[in-house]
Amino acid sequence: MHEIITLPNKLRVVIENIPHVKSVTFGIWVGVGSCRETRANSGISHFIEHMLFKGTKKRSARQIARTIDDIGGQINAFTGRDCTCYYAKVLSDHLDIAADMLSDMLFNSLFDNNDMALEKSVILEEINMCEDTPEELVHDLLAEKSWKGNALGYSILGSKKSLKRITRKEILDFMGDNYTPENSVIAVVGNFDRQSLIEMINEKFGAWKANKKGLKPLSAPRFCAGRYETLKDIEQAHLCIGYNSIPRGHELQYALMVVNTILGNGMSSRLFQKIREEKGLVYSIYSYQSVYAKAGLFTIYAGMNPARVEEVTELIFKEIEIMRKDSVSEDELQKCKEQLKGNLILGLESTSSRMNSFGQSLLFTNRIKTIDEVIENINSVNRDKINSAIEMVFNSPSIAIVQSNGRSR
Repeated sequence: MHEIITLPNKLRVVIENIPHVKSVTFGIWVGVGSCRETRANSGISHFIEHMLFKGTKKRSARQIARTIDDIGGQINAFTGRDCTCYYAKVLSDHLDIAADMLSDMLFNSLFDNNDMALEKSVILEEINMCEDTPEELVHDLLAEKSWKGNALGYSILGSKKSLKRITRKEILDFMGDNYTPENSVIAVVGNFDRQSLIEMINEKFGAWKANKKGLKPLSAPRFCAGRYETLKDIEQAHLCIGYNSIPRGHELQYALMVVNTILGNGMSSRLFQKIREEKGLVYSIYSYQSVYAKAGLFTIYAGMNPARVEEVTELIFKEIEIMRKDSVSEDELQKCKEQLKGNLILGLESTSSRMNSFGQSLLFTNRIKTIDEVIENINSVNRDKINSAIEMVFNSPSIAIVQSNGRSR
């Protein structure tokens, strides 16, 4: 059973002791990503994530990597639109090493100007790689155009121009504003001694000072419908269709999970069966739901021959209209519930996945739902709720992004 502790500096901590495992995962979550950036410093959250691995006052970048490798552990990080996470997974005997490493990176990173210049070159190549990966790029374009002018739609990597002009002072100022205990969560899951862990967290994170100014409130993005086509020297066309959707914590979130699963999540979904298996028009087709504090986006992706873009687009809209007209069958609903419950339970079998789930939940909603609560919410979905979710999302204009070579159309 998990336990939530709040330190005097307002840092929230969630821990779950699992005595039968031999490992532990220690994660630090910060509520910052592209949604808190400006056009001028776009990409700074992701850049900071990289720089925290480039050396501290007592460890070089090589020592950071070597120390965790030497004990057979894993250390990594990722940046999203609204959060950044640093984590390490180690054998239980080495929990102190992981906690010391992550706290050292968080509080004592050097941000050396030479290292910054080198890491900018690395991220510039990451941007190039993204631009050369059309399936990834089309999703970024969808977010950018859907939430035009709002930071939620900015690229997580930033632009080449914005990245090049980020300074050390800007990094320190940005971290001072956003890397604060009240905007952060520590999540620890695995085999550990509770008292020793709490003392360790207090020792290493208890002096973390709060931001007296407080966090700037996030603005709600305005959804922008439309159609955009971009030309690129690629063989396959890539299509993303987006619908304005519900924010995090909405009462229809579980109903929409069912809608997404039936429509486009998996090989048995309607879109996959109709457009790939029956028609053979695409290699890849799927849907997913993205939720944030003040916005949501329901996305459908398909990759196909450029000559088939219009046909595939029409078939996708046709399947959506069928769902709006006929909803879902009781048999589909019950099978989908079992699928969601199975995915939930199987997805929480490792210390890493549980740390991820707990950390995000506490950071974004200030509470953690038990598995029983989630299962109860899934079981409570009925056809009335599904129909409400379908109408809420699909009874509105969509946005479409098409990326192709422009030939054969």
